Amino acid sequence: MANAPSPDPELLKSIQTRIDKKIREQEISTIEFWKERVDRLASMKPEGIGSLQLEIKKISAMMDNRIKTLKKDSP
Repeated sequence: MANAPSPDPELLKSIQTRIDKKIREQEISTIEFWKERVDRLASMKPEGIGSLQLEIKKISAMMDNRIKTLKKDSP
């Protein structure tokens, strides 16, 4: 059985660093999006609890839809 060449540690470190940076950027973008939605909700002056609940349900439905989309697209 032939021995596979060992991977270059510097290359692996570089790839891992780029992956970590990309994941961090995506997480920041996601959190900023949802923070904006929640801030908008917090700043509204609802006429009653019903309209506030409706807005919370809309945000929850958006999150649920996004989760389903991501799960469907993942390998």
